[in-house]
Amino acid sequence: MAKRSCARNFWGVLQSVLVAAALYSFLYIAVLVIQRGSFPKSPADLYKNPTSHRPGSSSSDSVGSGGIRLPSPKLKVEKINPAANWFNRPESLVVPRDDYMGKRPGVDTVANITRLVEQCRGSYENIEKMPYVQDCMNFLDKNEKDYFWTPPSGERASEQPPRRAEYLNSDGADNTLAEYPAYKPAKKESRGQCNGPIVPYHVYWTGPATWRVELFVKSYFHTQNIPCAQLFIWLDGDRDPNAVEKMLNADPLFKKFMPFVERGDIVLRTWRFPSRIPLPKGDNTDGVGYYKSPGKPNSKNETLIADGLIRDGNGQEWLVLTEKQMTFLPVAVSDAVRFVVLHMYGGAYFDMDVVMLRDMRPLLIGDEHSFAERWGGHPSPGDYNTAIMSLTANSSLSSYLLRGGVRMGLNFHPRVVGVMAVKDHRNQEFQMLETAIFDPIWTEFNWDRLGKCTVPCIHDYGQVFKGKNAFPLHDEWEAYEGEQLKLASEPKGRGHFWDMKRSVSRIDQRAVAAKTGAQVATYDRDALVKAEYKIEEDKYPPTNRTMANFFRGAFTYHVHNQWLKNPEPSSWLNVVQRAQDGFFSHGRMNPYGEKWDGPKIDEYEVSWEYA
Repeated sequence: MAKRSCARNFWGVLQSVLVAAALYSFLYIAVLVIQRGSFPKSPADLYKNPTSHRPGSSSSDSVGSGGIRLPSPKLKVEKINPAANWFNRPESLVVPRDDYMGKRPGVDTVANITRLVEQCRGSYENIEKMPYVQDCMNFLDKNEKDYFWTPPSGERASEQPPRRAEYLNSDGADNTLAEYPAYKPAKKESRGQCNGPIVPYHVYWTGPATWRVELFVKSYFHTQNIPCAQLFIWLDGDRDPNAVEKMLNADPLFKKFMPFVERGDIVLRTWRFPSRIPLPKGDNTDGVGYYKSPGKPNSKNETLIADGLIRDGNGQEWLVLTEKQMTFLPVAVSDAVRFVVLHMYGGAYFDMDVVMLRDMRPLLIGDEHSFAERWGGHPSPGDYNTAIMSLTANSSLSSYLLRGGVRMGLNFHPRVVGVMAVKDHRNQEFQMLETAIFDPIWTEFNWDRLGKCTVPCIHDYGQVFKGKNAFPLHDEWEAYEGEQLKLASEPKGRGHFWDMKRSVSRIDQRAVAAKTGAQVATYDRDALVKAEYKIEEDKYPPTNRTMANFFRGAFTYHVHNQWLKNPEPSSWLNVVQRAQDGFFSHGRMNPYGEKWDGPKIDEYEVSWEYA
């Protein structure tokens, strides 16, 4: 009897272990799918860390004049099909319209954030419009006059003295000028001059630059008002004290952006979690009150006035982190970085996997510009996502959010901070903008979308990487209501590229002949560019996708991690890449009809797996 009981107990324990293992495996694979955007292709993929290796971390440099070195000696000559290779593939079947946004907003143009909330949500109490994502984007695209406005004379940001500006270097001279200078556009050797406040943009990064850093930085220069913005890249000095030096001097990909560091467009800063943070004037105790009997001043004439607060001899109050708190720095460092940096410097924070599609300045230049976005289609007023957010520097709100995160054990997860803000009735100070504005497919991804699908009709975050077989439901253009797109044709009246007469000689043989060497094979890029293109031999043929129809109206697109992926040729992300490279290197316009007159920016590296 005892033996049966032992066997039954053993079998019960074994069943529990097997169920737990199955559940763990399911959750592990689910997390991998979310992080990578696709199901693991083999058992070996299950053990790859999606964050330890990011695409672009090891790139190949060019060898010789016009030559291309393959990234691995194992890659054979047959990898390149000269009739349809990376260099001679047309960008699109249709004529792209680059200047689809029209004239850029003025330096004093302000976005009415309350109007955007009303139009794209409905109200804080009734979010009846929130699920209708495409309706919001149509409004953003076609009704700028309804939500953009210019303050009356005397109230414009450009007319205020720089010393009163929110930002520390708003005039490019540490706020020492009596007034803002006349506007000068950026040139090759100069970032120009802004006739209003320069707005800081902040991002956080750790490790070497990858093509995702390149995508963000290029989207910044492709869309923003360059003289009136400055990009701060915060590199994690707690993990690597030499992070800035390495990126400046030993990062092969970031090297292409060094001219912008030299002329001041990009500023690299070391991020270290501060032990004390300055606070604004006013009650910094969240209503609890200061000590009735403050402690005695220390040797630095600093007095402890409340829990975690000190006041120096000049009356400045500081939020102080104890040694115990500093030993438990947040696991999600970037969650904390954005709140601390925006409190100290103001402006806007962006995750590095964001692609800018429009000029952000109108959202950031008004008196009230504290906002983040909604967490997917979740209806709770505290469900924030801070992948894109803005705060007024050293303000009551930024101080409150910062102190709250510290008080909760350095927990700055946006939904935790959001619950706190709702509980304390401060959430309406921290405006919540809908996903249609910054992350247009998140509501769709959460199965919460109502009404028309977006344009393009994308259901999951992996689809933007795919050049072919991306839309099994054949619904990519389901909601498109614009004019029929004009087919592209070759210059000089040669007709469409797929109708061109075929030459007997396919290509100069030097383009396909590998140059033998000890470890490397090279190809002649110039010859590959001139090779005759044959659409019937292309595994990733061009489509009718253009930047003008990539979530038009939205201010940004959020890639959502997927660090191991590279965009396939002709995919939506590749369309973005080629529009950017066309602007920087081939005389094309940006969405505001402007031509590039700045330093040369090298094109994206070849994705050899698709060559």
